[in-house]
Amino acid sequence: MKQKCIILIDGSNFYFKLKDLKLHNLLSFNFSKFSQFLVRSNKIVGTYYYIGRIKQDGSIKTEKLFNAQQKLLGQLKKHKVIYKFGYLLKNDGVYHEKGVDVQIAVDMLFTAYEDVANRIIIVSSDTDLEPAIKKAKEKGKIVEYVGFSHKASVAMVSFCSESTLLKKEDLQQFIK
Repeated sequence: MKQKCIILIDGSNFYFKLKDLKLHNLLSFNFSKFSQFLVRSNKIVGTYYYIGRIKQDGSIKTEKLFNAQQKLLGQLKKHKVIYKFGYLLKNDGVYHEKGVDVQIAVDMLFTAYEDVANRIIIVSSDTDLEPAIKKAKEKGKIVEYVGFSHKASVAMVSFCSESTLLKKEDLQQFIK
């Protein structure tokens, strides 16, 4: 019997892992094909992408970032990926993403408690998700960590029911 799967992608985490591999052109990334690859022959209930919302402040930098983010959101929409926003906090001129991990944890718990899917696939190496992972597993859900072989999270491997570590060769097929 096919499992119902939900895919939760930590956008910033994903982008920087791809950037390490020099594969970070998200505007040419085939998220539909990637999602299908992750669920194998199972059914996708939904793919979610979590990202900090760029707010324009009149500066050239935020204008460029905002425009780039709008293009990314268009790409996600084209691939039927639902995006959810955290926010960006500026501290000493550096932006930090806030609220994304909480969104992922809430969606993971909602999935587990409302029986939305049997398998929760997390594309994030953020160990703050451990309490939500534990609860989802207690509710009988398979929680699969999808990481990157060049920077795998040993903690996430230990927290989750299953793990898939992607290599550069695995990911190249999703870049046009």
